[in-house]
Amino acid sequence: MKRVLACLLAGALVLGGLPSLASADNAVTRIKDIAKVQGVRSNQLMGYGLVVGLNGSGDSNKSTETVQSIVNMLKTYGVAVNQGSLKSSNVAAVMVTATLPPFVREGDTIDTTISSLGDAKSIQGGTLLQTPLKAGNGNVYAVAQGPVSTGGFQAGRGGNNSTATKNFPTVGMTPNGAIVERTVEDDLGTNGRISLSLAHPDFTTATRMAAAINSQYGNVAHAVNPGRIDLNIPSYFRGNVVGFVASIEELPIIPDNVAKIVVSERTGTIVMGGDVSVDEIAITQGGLSIRVQKNENANQPDPFSYGTTIVTKNTDVTVTEDKASTVVLPATANINDIVGALNAVGATPRDIISILQAMKAAGAIHAELQLI
Repeated sequence: MKRVLACLLAGALVLGGLPSLASADNAVTRIKDIAKVQGVRSNQLMGYGLVVGLNGSGDSNKSTETVQSIVNMLKTYGVAVNQGSLKSSNVAAVMVTATLPPFVREGDTIDTTISSLGDAKSIQGGTLLQTPLKAGNGNVYAVAQGPVSTGGFQAGRGGNNSTATKNFPTVGMTPNGAIVERTVEDDLGTNGRISLSLAHPDFTTATRMAAAINSQYGNVAHAVNPGRIDLNIPSYFRGNVVGFVASIEELPIIPDNVAKIVVSERTGTIVMGGDVSVDEIAITQGGLSIRVQKNENANQPDPFSYGTTIVTKNTDVTVTEDKASTVVLPATANINDIVGALNAVGATPRDIISILQAMKAAGAIHAELQLI
């Protein structure tokens, strides 16, 4: 038990043997980097369309949705076709996605991403036909159309041994390929008030932010909850809300963070905040090695006898235990003390993860432990 606890402490704070371990004190930052104006956000758009002009790399006739889409499209142009005889190898059904930024106006252009929906091998060199892009409310906010750029390719035909593929030729982009048809109205400060949302809600950080704003503009800010601050726009800024927001974003603040240790078991990385504290504890680490070796011996009979050769198996078990290293840390230990102690005992990444979990269970380390 003593060895486990010792190993525990060693692991919680050891640098040597870890791919990386980082710690940092809270630094001064801008309000702009930790908060944003409420309501100023992007919107996701999506649409279903067809990419044409493919050189036989489109969907096969097994993709019935593609064949049906071609038939429906041609009907709108007064062209009647027999669905059973239609070949779709030059066409691919795709999903078109885009992000509508805030404050865009009608006529602005945005980028789109085109992803194959059927069994097309590549949409390289194709052209996206006019595709309405809808938001979650079902309204059309943009229309996409244009040539598709994949950044990859597929060369050759036939089986796996006769083709070469680079990147993902079934996913492409159309830069500035969608035209905004409807504006999302953003009422910024029309009622004389705006709100700020914290990226990471925290009582202390919200209080500090409100105090920093009030020290600059008077009693205009109020922390409603850990994640939101309401502001009354000063009268001399009522006609320049953008300037008011810009001046607030540049105000310096020291955000407060919860003492936390983040451990990635996959990579052996430990990231530790500077507020982590440890109670007085003894750390012991020793290595126990068990080696099992099997040998086979052949026993030969005497000459001119009627005996037979017999093969015997011998197993040797050797147990060795390295001398344990013990380090005692006082209750005032900080990150530097812990790192030095863990380097001294030589804990491995596997030891460290076990040590951290045991320390947390024993209440010896005062921090939130998060495994990712």
